Amino acid sequence: MKTILITGGAGFIGSNLADSLLKQGNSVIAIDNFDPFYDRAIKERNIEEALKNPNYTLIEADIRSENEMRKIFGTHMPDVVVHLAAKAGVRPSIKNPKEYFDVNVMGTLNLLEIMKELGLFNMVFASSSSVYGNNKKTPFAEADRVDSPISPYAASKVAGELACRTMHSLYGFNITCLRFFTVYGPRQRPDLAIHKFTDLIIKKMPIPVFGAGDSARDYTFVSDIVDGVTAALNNLNGFDIINLGESKTITLSELISSLERHIGTEAIIDRQGKQTGDVDITFADISKAKKMLGYNPAYTKEEGIAEFVSWKKQELKDTIESDSKME
Repeated sequence: MKTILITGGAGFIGSNLADSLLKQGNSVIAIDNFDPFYDRAIKERNIEEALKNPNYTLIEADIRSENEMRKIFGTHMPDVVVHLAAKAGVRPSIKNPKEYFDVNVMGTLNLLEIMKELGLFNMVFASSSSVYGNNKKTPFAEADRVDSPISPYAASKVAGELACRTMHSLYGFNITCLRFFTVYGPRQRPDLAIHKFTDLIIKKMPIPVFGAGDSARDYTFVSDIVDGVTAALNNLNGFDIINLGESKTITLSELISSLERHIGTEAIIDRQGKQTGDVDITFADISKAKKMLGYNPAYTKEEGIAEFVSWKKQELKDTIESDSKME
């Protein structure tokens, strides 16, 4: 049994990962600051089952706090850290770049410094496909240049990767940076396209569509991401950067059509101008992940969207029933 510390452990990916690691018999320490970016109750629902497991510990704390992190790491001495905590969202980062760099860069450095002090040298770092910017070469490969990010969020993730590389060079850290490509599935953040669109279509409300609908994304189902993270945990050796995606793209218009089919309702489109900071396409070359991690995404877009829509409908039903009981 390993002791695995997950920052951002109550979030979308973190909670799904925790559930999987607990099923494998590991001990999980989850850190989350319950950032008000979205409703705290969502994260609390994410971890309801994990909290019942005696091998799960939830600690509410901020990764920027040296005292809190030193106490937590010193008490639990994890075998490996999965660093998922970050200020999320491309568009909000444009409005508040300082906070994004404070959390995503300085918070990461704080963790790495404390790990170095305590002799803890194993980390999986969550990066993002956004680091590729508007790269004209597709699919995106790990060796491609990432010096032209088009949002503060993307720039903060590039900086995080560089901090990890530096700590490996100086102190021998074993760190794998995983570049996630548009993750979706049960528990997805409510601000992300698939979740937001599904909610609005079900409620027969307009969905905001930025641009002509021809932007494309490499959507990756969360269980495939969890499998990739788990494989990375078991293969830490030096420093590396690896893409995790499905390696297939779908346009925004195609996504909406798929959601309409699975929901059984036609979307009401609120056409808007192209959004600053949004890339035109994300498309992962996953040949390295397949070779090094045995990564093999199992979910097609149609399968994943069907499962997400089913989960969302159940969540809405549960919410209505819960509200009626409180009246």
